[in-house]
Amino acid sequence: MPETAKRSAPSDSRSPRDNRGRRDQAPAEPKQFEELTINIDRVSRVVKGGRRFRFKALVVVGDKKTKVGVGVAKGADVQAAIAKATDVAKKHIITVSINKGTIPHDSEVRLSGAQVLIKPAAPGTGIIAGGVVRSIIGVTGISDLLSKSLGSTNKVNIAYATIEALRSLVPKSEWLNAPVKKAIEIKSVETTADVAEPVKAVSAPKAVKSAKKAKGDK
Repeated sequence: MPETAKRSAPSDSRSPRDNRGRRDQAPAEPKQFEELTINIDRVSRVVKGGRRFRFKALVVVGDKKTKVGVGVAKGADVQAAIAKATDVAKKHIITVSINKGTIPHDSEVRLSGAQVLIKPAAPGTGIIAGGVVRSIIGVTGISDLLSKSLGSTNKVNIAYATIEALRSLVPKSEWLNAPVKKAIEIKSVETTADVAEPVKAVSAPKAVKSAKKAKGDK
């Protein structure tokens, strides 16, 4: 009898499933900045007991609009180095001046042996750049750009030189004599119109008087 009772009893495997082991999957909030790891190097330090190895990460963050930042940090492992570099990049974010999908003017910066040149491009050109420069421009709102990297091939120096080139850009509205030229052109049009009307009004009666005098002489 006890064996039959055990067989007839419902087993635990047939019981309905419970969600105690599942986590509440809340919708993830959209990130404000897009993070991109450019390079990871393994560095070593000679200490008394031998060598101590660590990792150095180069990370760029941007919001795909006008903000971008670069950070470099070291950590005991790769994840720690990337996390530290991301925090550094977010603390050093700059605002880039963008004009119709490209930059307003040329810019060339030399920094620690690295030389970076960026130039505006026509719509539809795309980002003509390579390596580190392309990675940095890719997280901004710039869609058309020409660039050239000269000098050193150190990725950290190239990254900082690119950031300085973007920082040096001046918006088109802040260029010297930009608003003054428009005002001068408007004034010149107004003065020519004002002067032309009185000349026509004065010259017409003189022509009539001269015609009458010519008839009287005849």
